[in-house]
Amino acid sequence: MPEDERPPAPAHLTGPEWCRLLLDGELEVEGRMPWSSNATFLVTVRAGDLEFRAIYKPAAGERPLWDFPTGLYRREVAAYRLSEATGLPLVPETVLREDAPFGEGSLQRFIDADFSQHYFTLLEDEASHDVLRSFAGFDVLANNADRKGGHLLVDGEGRVWGIDHGLCFHRDSKLRTVAWDFAGEPVPDAVLNGAVAIASSLPADLEELLSGGEAEALRRRARELLERPVLPAPERDERCYPWPLV
Repeated sequence: MPEDERPPAPAHLTGPEWCRLLLDGELEVEGRMPWSSNATFLVTVRAGDLEFRAIYKPAAGERPLWDFPTGLYRREVAAYRLSEATGLPLVPETVLREDAPFGEGSLQRFIDADFSQHYFTLLEDEASHDVLRSFAGFDVLANNADRKGGHLLVDGEGRVWGIDHGLCFHRDSKLRTVAWDFAGEPVPDAVLNGAVAIASSLPADLEELLSGGEAEALRRRARELLERPVLPAPERDERCYPWPLV
């Protein structure tokens, strides 16, 4: 969309304020996002005088996967709720929207990013390494099976966000990521504090999105990270890298 046709973004809002707008705003589908495995739509959200863009992933647009249960859109929401529960503000505000144009799905605040930036360009800048380590730790907790380089976005203020978390929270170990560069390093304190917050119990709004086995596996990963606070290395006999890498 040309710059002069983009709707103006609201002033800085808190997470709960963004979520309320995503839940209550009027939705207009602008078009389908290219190169997406499942149906993914750019929408405009209007609420009173405010207007902004969001990414909508309807349940009806998901293709069945042999190695993941259905409901990837719920995992998108769960990833945001995990980021909130752990105090790791890495995922844009994401809600479960039932009255969306193509049925129930996830609705995530669109990040107006510099799309020439991604994990590998950030890796070249040592100043970005702390946030990359945080993502590496977050992905261990979420059991992210698809952390491509292009799933990290840099907004106009230089803040790094993570998107596309549909392939997370499987009860079996499925960590697939490009972020192995920090393997063997200590887990950041912020990630460890987040692990403490969920090691024994999960917030109800997060647990309700997961099966019983998935919720217990998440708590177990938190406990294991606390017991051995080191970022993991890839196993040679496992498929540890996503494809494509970006």
